[in-house]
Amino acid sequence: MGFTVSNQQQLLSKMATGNGHGENSPYFDGWKAYDSDPFHPTKNPHGVIQMGLAENQLCFDLIEEWVLKNPEASICTAAGVNQFKDIAIFQDYHGLPEFRNAVANFMGKTRGNQVTFDPDRIVMSGGATGAHEMITFCLADPGDAFLVPVPYYPGFDRDLGWRTGVQLIPVACESSNSFKVTRAALEAAYEKAQKDNIRVKGLLITNPSNPLGTVLDRETLRSLVTFINEKKIHLVCDEIYAATVFSQPSFISIAEIIEEDIECDRNLVHIVYSLSKDMGFPGFRVGIVYSYNDAVVNCARKMSSFGLVSTQTQHLIASMLSDNEFVDRFIAQSAQKLKARHMLFTMELDQVGTSCLKSNGGLFVWMDLHKLLKEQTFEAEMALWRTIIHEVKLNVSPGSSFHCPEPGWFRVCFANMDDKTMEIALKRIRDFVQQDKEAVVPRKNKRFCQNNLRLSFKSRRMDDIMMSPCMMSPQSPLVRAMT
Repeated sequence: MGFTVSNQQQLLSKMATGNGHGENSPYFDGWKAYDSDPFHPTKNPHGVIQMGLAENQLCFDLIEEWVLKNPEASICTAAGVNQFKDIAIFQDYHGLPEFRNAVANFMGKTRGNQVTFDPDRIVMSGGATGAHEMITFCLADPGDAFLVPVPYYPGFDRDLGWRTGVQLIPVACESSNSFKVTRAALEAAYEKAQKDNIRVKGLLITNPSNPLGTVLDRETLRSLVTFINEKKIHLVCDEIYAATVFSQPSFISIAEIIEEDIECDRNLVHIVYSLSKDMGFPGFRVGIVYSYNDAVVNCARKMSSFGLVSTQTQHLIASMLSDNEFVDRFIAQSAQKLKARHMLFTMELDQVGTSCLKSNGGLFVWMDLHKLLKEQTFEAEMALWRTIIHEVKLNVSPGSSFHCPEPGWFRVCFANMDDKTMEIALKRIRDFVQQDKEAVVPRKNKRFCQNNLRLSFKSRRMDDIMMSPCMMSPQSPLVRAMT
C-alpha cells in the first residue's frame, strides 16, 4: 500500500514540511513560470524572458579573456594540474590564505580603497544565503528578531528565519521620501517589538539596496550606527552590490563609517558580502561574513563547516582577484556597462510614460506601475503581475513579494541578458502599453485574457498614463526614469 503525500509528510520534521522557505511567494512563482516556458531566441522565441534574476552577465567577455590567458589558475588544465593534489586534499575551514587575502583586497577595491579589510576576519560560506543564515545563528536565538527596512529582498525570510527560528520585523519606509529609512521609523518598530515582548537582536540593512538600487548616504549610515549603539543591538550590513554602483552618489561602506569620529561598539557591526553580484559568479557560491567581533568570527568559522567554498573555487578566485590590473579594469568596465544598460532601459520606459525610482546601483530598477492598477490594492497588483507573466511573457517581481507597503511597484532586472534579448523585452513592454492604449479607445470592453486572468483599464486612465508629461519636481521620488 502506497503512502499519500500527507502520510509521507507525517514522517518528516515540522521544519521540512513547513512554509518557512517561502517557496509560495510570488517572487518564486515568477521563476517557476519562467522555468516552465523559458525564452530562447530560436527554440522558444515566445517564451518568458527572465527579468526576475538579479545577475550581472555584462562582463563575461572580460572573465573569459582572463581565464584563457591564465590557464594555470585552474587545477583542471594542463597548465595547472601540478597543483591538483595540494588543492584537492583536505583543507581546514579557515580557507586558503591566498583566497582570504585576495577577497580582502577585492573588498577594499570595490569600496574605492577608502578602507582596508583584515583577511583574518573573513569567514567563507556557501553564498550570501549561507552567510546570512550563519551570522543569524551566531547573533540570535529562536524567537528573537531583526529589524529590516522595507521593501527588502524576499529571500531574507528564508535566509534569516527558516532554520534559525528568528523573526523579521519590517521597518516602515514610504515612496514619499524615496523609501529612505528614518530614525523615527526605527524607533517605532523597536518600541512595538518591545511591547509585543519580542527581543530585538539586530538591524539588517542592504546597501546598495535590493530592490531599490539606491545607496545610503553618510548621514543615514551614521544615524543607523548611533541607533544600534544606543539600543545595544547588532548591525548586519548586506553589501553584496557594492561594485554595481555606476554613478554618483558613490557607495559608502559601513566599514568606512566606523572609522570616522563616531561612538560605536565595533563588536556590534558585521558585513555580509559575496561575489555573486559584483563579479557575476552566483554559481561559485562564494559568500563572506566579515565581523569586527572576535567571538563572532570564531563561532562563524566553526559553523562554516556546513557550507564551505570548494578549494578548487578558492584557488581560481585567489588567482583572479590577485591580478590587480584585471580587477581594476573589471570594476571600471562593469560600472560603464551597467550605466549604459540602465540608461537604455529607463529611457525606453520613460518613452511609454513609465517611471522608476531614481537609482544608481544594483542590477535592476524599481518600476512604478501603480497607474496601471485597476484599483490601488495588492489584489490588483497581483492581477497586473499575472498578466505581465502570462500575456506579456516577462518575469518581473511584484513589490508585495518584497514586503512593499504600497501596491504597484515592481523590480525589473536588466543585467542578466544580452542586448538582443533586452531589445525583445523592451519591445514587449512597449507593445503591451501601446496595445492597451489603442484598445481602450475604440473598444472599451476589450480585455486581455490568459489562464483565466483578466485586466482592463478605463480609457481616461490609460490616456493619462500615456500622455502624461511627467511634470514632477527634481526632488520627487518618482522622477522621470532618465538618470
